[in-house]
Amino acid sequence: MTYAFFDVQADGDQEVLRPTPASASNWTAEQVRGPAVSAALARATEREAADALPDMRPARWTVDLFRPAKMLPTTVVASIFRQGRRIGLIDAELLQNGRPVARSRALFACPSTTPDGQVWASSPDYRPPPADLRPMPGSPRLYNSDHRGWTPHVDDHLGGAHKQTWHFPVPIVSGEEPTRFQAAAAVADVTNLVLNWGSAGVEFINADITLAISRLPNAMELGLYALDRTVNDGIAVGTAAIFDRQGQLGIVTVVTLANAANKVDIGSRRARVPLLD
Repeated sequence: MTYAFFDVQADGDQEVLRPTPASASNWTAEQVRGPAVSAALARATEREAADALPDMRPARWTVDLFRPAKMLPTTVVASIFRQGRRIGLIDAELLQNGRPVARSRALFACPSTTPDGQVWASSPDYRPPPADLRPMPGSPRLYNSDHRGWTPHVDDHLGGAHKQTWHFPVPIVSGEEPTRFQAAAAVADVTNLVLNWGSAGVEFINADITLAISRLPNAMELGLYALDRTVNDGIAVGTAAIFDRQGQLGIVTVVTLANAANKVDIGSRRARVPLLD
């Protein structure tokens, strides 16, 4: 991909992220899309962990999206909350105009040997797309619905059928390759699309993201497969499997709120849909 979510510049000792047009949300062009917010927080978190938790790897990633992130200069601050023998916690805040608009907490765990006992495991029916199938120009994504299978065309999958998506990496900042953790953190926000894309478009907006993974992705391509969804009184909660070509690596859960008055009508907004959050 040639685009990135942010351009980066130095302001004294502080790094400032400036949103690019690629980071604009489909909900409103004045707002930064969720994958960019999650990825920016993950980038700062991983930098903090490099020195403090070198023998651990991320196992849980939680983001609270409590204010709209605007298309404004952005800073991200990360700090160690807990540095233990087997567990570490790192908190981060994304700030605009001096106030936080999103906050994350990452749980890092120390790998060890898996016990030999036999335990039940689920087996969702996800299938990665063919390795030679590529997205449309300018898009980082392939789509799957029960009636069509994998295609690069979003308009092949309109309606309320069960959904999957397959994601190619998007740089977080210009000139910098994302890491596997950063790619997973960005993709996790798209769980809202997989769970809530229905016959009237996307009528729910997510208020949070919780990604739990037992390993890092083996490559930069990642899939999401809707597992379950429940909705009552305008609040929908759902879970998706996150997987790569080697199998499932974790789950993503999101809490979403009804937003029908400002829904994303995918069929009429195809020019911006390839980066839908």
